[in-house]
Amino acid sequence: MRVLLTGHQGYLGTVMAPILAAAGHEVTGLDSGLFADCVLGSLDTPDVPGLAVDLRDVSVDRLAGFDAVVHMAALSNDPLGSLAPRITYDINHHASTRLARLAKEAGVGRFVYASTCSVYGAQSGDDLVDEDAPLKPVTPYAESKVRVEDDLVELADPDFVPVSMRNATAFGFSPRLRADIVLNNLTGHAVLTNVVKVLSDGTPWRPLAHAEDIAGAVVAALAAPADVVRGRAYNVGTEQNNRTVAEIARAVVDAVPGAELAITGEAGNDPRSYRVDFSRARKELGFEAAWTIPAGAQQLAAEYRARGLTQEAFDNRFTRLAVLKARQAAGTLDAGMHVIRGS
Repeated sequence: MRVLLTGHQGYLGTVMAPILAAAGHEVTGLDSGLFADCVLGSLDTPDVPGLAVDLRDVSVDRLAGFDAVVHMAALSNDPLGSLAPRITYDINHHASTRLARLAKEAGVGRFVYASTCSVYGAQSGDDLVDEDAPLKPVTPYAESKVRVEDDLVELADPDFVPVSMRNATAFGFSPRLRADIVLNNLTGHAVLTNVVKVLSDGTPWRPLAHAEDIAGAVVAALAAPADVVRGRAYNVGTEQNNRTVAEIARAVVDAVPGAELAITGEAGNDPRSYRVDFSRARKELGFEAAWTIPAGAQQLAAEYRARGLTQEAFDNRFTRLAVLKARQAAGTLDAGMHVIRGS
């Protein structure tokens, strides 16, 4: 397929682009460039050809000729969503639904949307939640994803096949690193300070999925029969990576010799807690996640050391909220999160 990948210069998009190309797809990127310079070391592969366009400014002519859109671009951070909920809904909900409508108008046949397991929010009981479980988002970020999923179902028809990929919390190395997601963050602290610090009480459950596995699920969704995936949602991950935050932290301690675990509980109780069933993707997409949390922690620790991660970069260059605040202070980003070109 000829595939347009939005957010190709982001944490996941940087990993996904070469995996899509290796699967035989012709990939073009679309990205505003917010995090294009947030690189640790060097890029392992060159960027795919790309369009420097804000998601909110995409026109239908930009989408003509593509067979599929893989939509990864978003303000993907719960603290950021809570800080700027209006902008989060503007980009993550309204612009995403608009993109899907324009794609349909342009004759794009398939639309693979990066949703999140965060849509399950606070779940009671010990049962694994599947795609038919009630959705209970507790943040603007997760709420925006629920709204787009609903809109995509309404847009589905015989010629337009939207698929929602409810990704578990991502982990694993990408040259365009994110340090503000749980395993990446804990491993960075362990390497830099020899302390694995958990601010909650460690009891909430989290499902995790490696960046490469998330890309593999997209490849499977592009290849699956239209009548199987049209309007469907798929949890992306593996049951073996349903772990409490404390268990995730212990995997980091094991991966970083000399690191000590400190569960402080100072941030209080985290209402987001859920364990997820991933069987639908196995049955309908033939997708099986390969990466484990211990292997991911080992990969991250090795890459952090090899590429010379510093505390300053960890805190500022690879933390989404810090990058956006710095760009606004420097005058390269306006109050609405639009990149100011030529500044």
